[in-house]
Amino acid sequence: MTGLNSYVGYIRTPHDLGMVLARGPSFIAPLGRMVVDDTNGGDQDDPGARGAKALKFARSARAGGDQPRLVRIPLPDAKLSPGGGSTNVLLPPGYDDPANANRRYPVVYLIHGYPGGTSDDWFTAGDAVGTMNQLYSHHLVRPMILVGADMTAGDTGTDWECLNVPHGPQLESYLTEHVVGQIDHRFRTLPGRGDRAIGGMSGGGFCALNVGLRHLPEFATMLITLPYDTLGTDAALLGGDKALAAANDPRAYIPRMRFTQPIAAMIDAGMGSRVDVQVAKRLARSLLARGQRVALREEPGMNHTWNTARAALPFLIAFADRQFPRTTDVQQVGVPGRH
Repeated sequence: MTGLNSYVGYIRTPHDLGMVLARGPSFIAPLGRMVVDDTNGGDQDDPGARGAKALKFARSARAGGDQPRLVRIPLPDAKLSPGGGSTNVLLPPGYDDPANANRRYPVVYLIHGYPGGTSDDWFTAGDAVGTMNQLYSHHLVRPMILVGADMTAGDTGTDWECLNVPHGPQLESYLTEHVVGQIDHRFRTLPGRGDRAIGGMSGGGFCALNVGLRHLPEFATMLITLPYDTLGTDAALLGGDKALAAANDPRAYIPRMRFTQPIAAMIDAGMGSRVDVQVAKRLARSLLARGQRVALREEPGMNHTWNTARAALPFLIAFADRQFPRTTDVQQVGVPGRH
């Protein structure tokens, strides 16, 4: 578990351990559920437990209330993401208010880490519900929709990195075509690229970087924490196709890619992880050299863990809010103090 934590950063507390075990095979899942039950009372010191309770509360929030409301929807696509699970959608306060019936909202897509990640992670370990409550209550950002997509193709043990895998899941296409299309169809989104951001942590951060750069017509903002900028050994997923691997290696292709549209990026790393800081700075330099807008932040005393991603989230969301266009469609309604 120590080794897993150093790589992925999920196991911060006994509650987190229980959550990981509960996702395991049938012989170990009951033990995980027992650990979760035993630790739910100690959430004052357990951000994962607090996040799980916030997620449960957000799912039960009343329509038209002053709290974010989270809904879970299945977005299956047997061809692109066989075995893929549910997507979490966090709706802003006032979304269900009849007074806002014609109002549309910008969208932030948040991608979980690999391996072992799920679409719940940004709302439990990442405490996205609590973060958005704080940002809204202090009038720091405009209302927006957060989407936690399932990019596992039903196999949480593989580092898929949101790739289109030859003879395997087509996760890049699943995200950019199916998930985005369904979210725009089912919810009152602002569907332009300027009102759409993609973010993630660790492997999900690589997903946000690679997918964001490869889909400039769809995304105008990237939010990356616990960054890395190359596939490394995960290039093996592409079956030895060197051209395909090069086309999915941002470290290699950023210096020569043609930016048909500008993109903004915020990159956040824990100062305790020397490698993450080096990657963040290298990535920032590479994007700045190509004339793109970049913000770089380092979290003191933090490493490659969900602690860092959780600390980074309010800054990432605030950065996205600054990039979203100021139009009459997204004026503050239902959040006091903003005009």
